[in-house]
Amino acid sequence: MKKDFTILGIESTCDETSAAVLKGGTELLSNVIYSQIDEHKKYHGVVPELASRAHAAKIAAVIESALGQTPIDCVAFASGPGLPGGLMVGRVAAETLAVYKQVPLIGVNHLEGHLFACEYEDGRACRPLEFPLVALVVSGGNTELLYVKNYGEYKELGRTRDDAAGEAFDKVAKLLGLPYPGGPQVSKQALLGRRDAIRFPRPLLPGTWDFSFSGIKTAVSYYLRDHQNISVPDVCASFETAVVETLVAKTLKAALKYKVHHIAVGGGVAGNTLLRQMMEQKGREAGLDVRFVDRKLSSDNAAMIALAAYKKLAHADETGQAPKWNINVNPNMKVRSWR
Repeated sequence: MKKDFTILGIESTCDETSAAVLKGGTELLSNVIYSQIDEHKKYHGVVPELASRAHAAKIAAVIESALGQTPIDCVAFASGPGLPGGLMVGRVAAETLAVYKQVPLIGVNHLEGHLFACEYEDGRACRPLEFPLVALVVSGGNTELLYVKNYGEYKELGRTRDDAAGEAFDKVAKLLGLPYPGGPQVSKQALLGRRDAIRFPRPLLPGTWDFSFSGIKTAVSYYLRDHQNISVPDVCASFETAVVETLVAKTLKAALKYKVHHIAVGGGVAGNTLLRQMMEQKGREAGLDVRFVDRKLSSDNAAMIALAAYKKLAHADETGQAPKWNINVNPNMKVRSWR
């Protein structure tokens, strides 16, 4: 495949329907995203069946808007992890288009996409990651800590055992009666509160790199049950601080343990201001370079899927190896090395 090949990426793992066109691995020609917030906000969370229906209803128009008349050399889609219905909608759409255009079809890992999205800046994938690094992929559905030796060379260090960080934000927002999506609302309220007002637990889980945020959510629930005349800003500020301190502490500890000089942070929660401030400050104090995804591409999007596919195909070209075209969807997919 030629080096300047053009890829159409498709993302449908949760509640964003997205399609993007990436040319030559750097030039993002389009990135169209349809958000389903209005469909889910009255339920204070993503309803899988409604998400699947919305993907099915919108994906053709989203692809058409992103693609236009641009010729493509490959179609890529997020094959997992994610909601089963959404994954299948993305696969069927991608498979149909690949057959119609007579181009290859490739499935890529959604989590790899969040990692590679850290390379985008001002609409171009022009900031190559520096390896080795420790990556934190943190979103509504995932909290993963990875050692990354190179593109396609991964070691999973830890993952969430229950609630992901973003999920915990949304659940606490619901407990407090804040609008959906809850994460930004909690952070907004936190700006008005005292971060040391309430000492919620920091689940550091000594001896493991795993995360667990259900306990913090439960602690908030018990606090609300046992106290009257609460300060919502104080609860939000104290909760957010507990989550962020946990994420930062474990990520920096992993970076020092594996003797890397670089950290990359991707996923929807990577847009959190306190996380960015604290990770950068603690990283700088430890002599570490910290790279965050651009906020515009922190949530689920197809630009990151197209770039992940490009990395995979470019590696296949360089080595003469046949790329892994796996198009089987897997809702519980883990990050696997492909080099």
